[in-house]
Amino acid sequence: MHPQRECDIQAAPTHLITLGAEVAATLSKDGSLSEVLQICSEIIAHYLKTTNVCIWTFDQKSNTLTRVAFGGKDIYTASLPKTIFCQEDYLENLKARLLPCNFRNTPFSSRLYTLVVENNLVGAIILFGKEYFTEIEDIVLGWIANNIGLAMERFLAREKQQNRGETLLLKLASKLRHCLDFNSILEIAVKEVRDLLQIDRCHFLWYFPYCQNPRITITHEAQDSNLSSLLGDFSAERINTLFDKIRNLEIIRIDAVRESSLDLETQEMSIDLGITSLLLIPLKTHSGQFGAIACSHCNGSRYWSDSEVELLQAVCDQVALAIDQSEFYAQTRASALAAQAQAQQLTQALHKLQHTQSQLVQQEKMSSLGQMVAGIAHEINNPVNFINGNLIHAKEYIEDLLELLHLYQEHYPNPARQIQDKIEDIDLEFLLEDLPKLLSSMRIGADRIRLIVLSLRNFSRLDEAEMKPVDIHEGIDNTLMILESRLKGSGKNRSIKVIKDYGNLPKIECYAGQLNQVFMNVLANAIDALSEAEEKFQIQNMQIHIVTKMLDSDSLIIRIKDNGAGMTEEVKKRLFDPFFTTKPVGKGTGLGLSISYKIVVEKHGGTIECLSEPGKGSEFIIQIPVRAIASFN
Repeated sequence: MHPQRECDIQAAPTHLITLGAEVAATLSKDGSLSEVLQICSEIIAHYLKTTNVCIWTFDQKSNTLTRVAFGGKDIYTASLPKTIFCQEDYLENLKARLLPCNFRNTPFSSRLYTLVVENNLVGAIILFGKEYFTEIEDIVLGWIANNIGLAMERFLAREKQQNRGETLLLKLASKLRHCLDFNSILEIAVKEVRDLLQIDRCHFLWYFPYCQNPRITITHEAQDSNLSSLLGDFSAERINTLFDKIRNLEIIRIDAVRESSLDLETQEMSIDLGITSLLLIPLKTHSGQFGAIACSHCNGSRYWSDSEVELLQAVCDQVALAIDQSEFYAQTRASALAAQAQAQQLTQALHKLQHTQSQLVQQEKMSSLGQMVAGIAHEINNPVNFINGNLIHAKEYIEDLLELLHLYQEHYPNPARQIQDKIEDIDLEFLLEDLPKLLSSMRIGADRIRLIVLSLRNFSRLDEAEMKPVDIHEGIDNTLMILESRLKGSGKNRSIKVIKDYGNLPKIECYAGQLNQVFMNVLANAIDALSEAEEKFQIQNMQIHIVTKMLDSDSLIIRIKDNGAGMTEEVKKRLFDPFFTTKPVGKGTGLGLSISYKIVVEKHGGTIECLSEPGKGSEFIIQIPVRAIASFN
């Protein structure tokens, strides 16, 4: 202010000095801007005995003046607009625009003071009075207007800072709420705090008081690009006081390090790091870890306001909560992963148990079946051999008797009456003709029994526990012979035609008995499928087509296809699962194809798959190596 004006104010009447003092005191009080300006307008109206005092604030974004306070007698307020849009010539025409129309031509005095701070309009004050304002009153009012403008700017800056702080907290809360990564949480916090407070550095540090060598570790930083990084460890030997304050969760608020009450070692360390001003807010997580957010300046002192301390404290609370949330999430995730791993282990153990159980059941079943088949084959084989051997002699004896009978007929053509009656009773001519045929049929039946016994022995192969070269076609034929009664059909069931398309195959190194078991399971399932399809869909010409051929020099392929009803994709996916069956209770265990899969894949190193669609039948494709693979022996 001009020196002459300061002298004029000092020489002003007492009521004007009191007016200035009360306005200055009001401007220093806490409260909202509108509340403070309202009190100021009432004070001015009281001491100057004016009719009206109106105070307006200016919004640069909308370019409008808004009335926020009114003091005095409410005579002209209704005529004043609440908001006024300001054009480029607002300074010249502002008074005319603010004066009420019915007041402009009156002899009453008025004063308009534009509130300008650093060439920026922040508001305006207009006064209407019944008397003319004196020069000293005009000077005092100009001084008051200047202070009100500065106060308004300070209020707006503080409000802006508070709004930015609230925005930061909301922004942090939103980001931290959606972020469960530990490092990301701290990176977001230090960057946002530095941007808001416009400081040189912002760090996050951890304090480890209970380890063998207590230390502070700075893990995250946001700082000016010209400054060197402070990331790393700092031992307790140099900064014991700082350690104690963090452990006790004390706020460190130092406007100027050199003038602070910090111990000499902490001051020296701060100066060595280039820190001239420091604000540090400690925090403690739910798990008991100590940390802190440190804001620092590197060029002279910096005043840390109460609002900044409160803001940083709120940020620390948000960060601590987010860290707890992250740790809880990590623990929950670890527990979930452990539970998932345990569930997988239990599932694998269950599958292994089911597999072992199915193997034991099938092995016991096949062992009992094999022993039974071997016993039956042995028991049948002895009498069949006896019958087969004696049929030769019986044929010779009967042929001799028939020759003797012919001789009697030649030499004694006219036998006694009693013999002639007997010849007629027994139909001797038919007997002589049919007896050789009867013997031949008996011989064929005995041979058939002998072949069946041989097929049973070959199928069980109890004496062949190791891999050996075998003829795959022989195993398939033996299986078909055992299933022949089901293939021929009986009663309402029609017969099933088997088409064999055998290729030229070498002998295969395999477990013959186990592969025969696979053929039995696949062929029996094909017969069941055809029988079911015949009953439900009246399928004609039921067929099973068997194809064998070499796939390459090292492996062969066996295809067994039926023209039954086929199966759905859901059934096909579970076809080789243990204990899965589509057959009624009591007609299937669900082990046959599962065991077949284990035999082909695990025992022989081959593959088995099924191609099927509803209405188009099913085809099993078995591929096995010609020679045994060492890893599957």
